[in-house]
Amino acid sequence: MEQELEQFTAIYEQVTSFLVNYSFQLIGAIIVFLIGIVVARKVSNIVLRLCQKKQLDVTLSNFAANTVRLIIITMTAIIALGKLGISITPFVAAVGALSLGAGLAVQGLLSNYGAGLNIILARPFVVGDTISVQGVSGIVKEVHLAYTVLADEDEVKITIPNKHIVGEIIHNSQNDTIAELGVGIAYHSDPKLAGKVILEALKAVPGISDARTPQIGIENFGDSSIDIGIRFWVKTEVRYEAQYQANMAIYDALKAASIDIPFPQREVKMLS
Repeated sequence: MEQELEQFTAIYEQVTSFLVNYSFQLIGAIIVFLIGIVVARKVSNIVLRLCQKKQLDVTLSNFAANTVRLIIITMTAIIALGKLGISITPFVAAVGALSLGAGLAVQGLLSNYGAGLNIILARPFVVGDTISVQGVSGIVKEVHLAYTVLADEDEVKITIPNKHIVGEIIHNSQNDTIAELGVGIAYHSDPKLAGKVILEALKAVPGISDARTPQIGIENFGDSSIDIGIRFWVKTEVRYEAQYQANMAIYDALKAASIDIPFPQREVKMLS
């Protein structure tokens, strides 16, 4: 009992001595750190508004604002530790050693962060673009340091680690997606008239982009038909819906114009 009482007394004296000697430094360090957090938040908001005013990409704007805030908070923490008389040199050495070990342990994760930083700075695509990479395609919804989120027409979210994006071939079609259709007409039909009929039919299909004129022409001369190729740009959100409606509109328009869509035929001659 006496030994425990002596230990408690010793601890109490040490705590009291620390508070007496370093109370002002401790209060000053806390005040400095709190001021730093407030300043970091305000400066971060200013940087974000400035980036938005300059109409920079939302991902790049958020990255710049968060980076500025992190730098200010780190500098404030160093100043606060200095107020307490704590040298940061050992901490820097320890952080360096831990970073080396952590880097070897989470090499894949760090590669994702490095690739994400490359995407944010180089900006091969931005939020709202339609991209195709690694066999998947969709609209870019979010760009993070570790991963990028796409969404397709069915509202399925596709998460791609950034290391699988950087260094790969990326198809970026901005807001639209190309749709390619085809239809065969009989050889006795006029392909020029068919092209005009198809073009008029496509104008009534919702979702087709007005920014680019559809491309319609003879794609191939088949055994039983003249194959008409059709290419047009469509909003990614309604790609398949517009494509199905376009097929139906083309069929109805060709039928109304008395342009035949032949089935495969084979001519057989009997020799006497």
